[in-house]
Amino acid sequence: MTRLSRTDLETHARHWIAAWNAHDVETVLAPFAEDTVFISPLAKQVAGNAQIVGKDALRQYWTDALARVPDLHFELSGTAVDEEAQSVTVFYVSRAGGRVRHACEHMRFREGVQFLGEAYYGSEE
Repeated sequence: MTRLSRTDLETHARHWIAAWNAHDVETVLAPFAEDTVFISPLAKQVAGNAQIVGKDALRQYWTDALARVPDLHFELSGTAVDEEAQSVTVFYVSRAGGRVRHACEHMRFREGVQFLGEAYYGSEE
């Protein structure tokens, strides 16, 4: 059974931020399970549904989303880790399309692979 340590989960958060800032969808997707589920209120604007199911669908959603905001940049604010639950919440500031907002993404893992992601967004600054 593959279990991620606190350090692994914190490292994942830093790599996730770096991959987004490089606009590298394949690197962002690398730790995801094929049957992953991603939930985001912003997904409804791009994909027509707040829940994206499957790695291929997630790839398409993020590729389309990045095309809409080519200046996307994240700044890591912090993390909250639950090693027992195999989860990490990444807190960050999102800058895109002239908008700035605080956000977080909650990520769950099984066998070292991410199977769930849920994004939450604060008000724009």
